[in-house]
Amino acid sequence: HFSNHWVSVWAGLEINTLAITPLISKSHHPRAIEAAIKYFLVQAAASTLLLFSSMINAWHTGQWDITQLNHPTSSLLLTTAIAMKLGLVPFHFWFPEVLQGSPMITAMLLSTVMKFPPITIISSHP
Repeated sequence: HFSNHWVSVWAGLEINTLAITPLISKSHHPRAIEAAIKYFLVQAAASTLLLFSSMINAWHTGQWDITQLNHPTSSLLLTTAIAMKLGLVPFHFWFPEVLQGSPMITAMLLSTVMKFPPITIISSHP
């Protein structure tokens, strides 16, 4: 079970991102490097959106607790950020390109295990 504090949730997702990025670029092939950069930039943009969502929510509720996500704008931004992190439609533009540039084992990890943390967050959202 993850923490209910926004910053802990964000830090966990960042650790998730930083753990897989070197595996994407492991071969040092230009295509793999490009895939790692695309992955990192999309994940960084989604993380920024998640932090923005948490700040708006804290501003409206006075709490940094993720279970107090009551403001519609915060909910929409959180859903958008998680959809970007997961590569869901319409935020999937980057995912096939990253998979093509990644080694097979890393692509399998990206398609399965790396999706668990964002899915856990979105499924625990009230």
